[in-house]
Amino acid sequence: MPSAAARPWRARWRIEASPVQVLAALLVLAFLLAFLVVPVGRVFVVAFTGAEGGFTLVHFGDFFRTSLFIESFWNSLYVAAMSVVVASLIAVPLAVILARHRFPGAALITTLGVLPLVMPPFVGAVAMQLVFGRNGTVNLLLMDWFGFRIPLMEGLNGVIFVQALHYFPFILMNLTASLSNIDVAMEEAGQNLGAKGFTLLRTIVLPLALPGYLAGASLVFVKVFDDLATPLLLNVTNMLAPQAYLRVTSVGLGDPMGYVISVILVVVSVIAMAGAALILRGRDFATQQRGGGGLARRPLSPLGKALAWSFVIPVLLLVLAPHVGILLLSLATVWSFSPLPDGFTLAHYATVLRETPQFLTNTLLYCGLAGAIDVVIGVVIAWLVLRTKLPGRKLLDLMAMSALAVPGLVLGIGILRTYFDVKMPDGASLATSWIMLTIVYAVRRLPYALRAATAALQQVHRSLEEAAENLGAGKTTTLTRIVVPLMAGGLAAAFVTSFATAAVELSATLVLATRDVDAPLSYGIYVFMQSAAGRGPGAALGVIAVLTVAVCTYAAHRIAERERSRRMREGRATA
Repeated sequence: MPSAAARPWRARWRIEASPVQVLAALLVLAFLLAFLVVPVGRVFVVAFTGAEGGFTLVHFGDFFRTSLFIESFWNSLYVAAMSVVVASLIAVPLAVILARHRFPGAALITTLGVLPLVMPPFVGAVAMQLVFGRNGTVNLLLMDWFGFRIPLMEGLNGVIFVQALHYFPFILMNLTASLSNIDVAMEEAGQNLGAKGFTLLRTIVLPLALPGYLAGASLVFVKVFDDLATPLLLNVTNMLAPQAYLRVTSVGLGDPMGYVISVILVVVSVIAMAGAALILRGRDFATQQRGGGGLARRPLSPLGKALAWSFVIPVLLLVLAPHVGILLLSLATVWSFSPLPDGFTLAHYATVLRETPQFLTNTLLYCGLAGAIDVVIGVVIAWLVLRTKLPGRKLLDLMAMSALAVPGLVLGIGILRTYFDVKMPDGASLATSWIMLTIVYAVRRLPYALRAATAALQQVHRSLEEAAENLGAGKTTTLTRIVVPLMAGGLAAAFVTSFATAAVELSATLVLATRDVDAPLSYGIYVFMQSAAGRGPGAALGVIAVLTVAVCTYAAHRIAERERSRRMREGRATA
């Protein structure tokens, strides 16, 4: 018989979970290890492994002794930082106008403000060249009328311009939400102390909204720093992500420099996100809402309206420029060295639908499967974290969320290194198969589905599960018959979000897709855009991609609104 001292020790180590819970956790853990942790870990191992097999820093020494890599590193930092600056110059005034003033057309501005996110940045890069490039519409008109050009799309400036215009909605959405949540009493206190106008904004309002701004700014920095497709399409290769891609695809998987650059990409991304958290550490931004307060929204004076519109209209024109440009290119017979196309045709759409229909069907298949995988894994992890006492459950959540810090390029390189020698039944590599491409899409988008599943499960009261269990239902039956149906709205939105964002994934796609027959839309757009003759069909594919993402985004919004309305009706009925 065990001693009294031994029993508490064993009790501490007893697993308070059913076999089904343990099995579910092990399956999720195996998936994350196989397709996230091990591939990314393999990248780190290769980067720190010498020719003789031991630990070394020689490869990093070679990196910092090579002028091209040093230039690429500083260029990437410069482009990411300047993209944040330019995006802030657009987003901050818009957020202040929307949050602080009763502005006519505010709903339209809010809608158009997030429109850039519907278009993939690499598609927008092509469109922006046509509109703002050296021989684009704007510069041709400026040259004819005033005799000068604006070098907006030349070199690194082009990358900054495209990226800032594409990602500024991240700052806009986060900052608008933060500004709207500031207690009006804080503003009134500042006014009572004599602060007015810009002084009040600079000393009271914007500092209190700093968490929202930093959340958006850090996300913009990471997205731009890790982006591969936009620099490649603009023919800018002296940046880190393009250099890593070129080393792996041209020199080969055995070249350690691609892995060294990948490690640097991951480390800088983590530092950027951690840095935003450190800036806020130890500072109190909480306010006490009085009566559901928030910043007082006041009407604008006639002069204020004129100044606001003088800023808003150019911004909205910039927002719409890529969409108009890619649509015109998709319909153009010829568009070169002229402000507008010479003529219009639907032949490009006929070409892509007739000759390359697999790009669309593959996208629907891969992204649909990836979304389904994300929903299933997201539900399982959320259930384990919120509804069980399984040891290590929070580690699963952390592992899944860590995919946010892993660029698609790095994950793609790690998958190639790990599974390139694993063969499919037809002799092809598993790493470059459509199955692996689908899995990579799922891994990259898993954090979005997980957060949506967690939020949906938190809104399902435990009493409903307890009632089912009291009637004899097991935990698995309760999950599948009670909990999941009640989470349906949130899970549908999670599926649509995963699908839409996976549909425009290009970094990992370029690394893993090797055959046109297995390639999705994003790969087709990139391949077509490599030649002048293919720009029309590539633009047609771009319009199809934009419409696909737009429809999915709208569907997610409608599902979320329907779910919110349902909860409000249930709440009123309960009251």
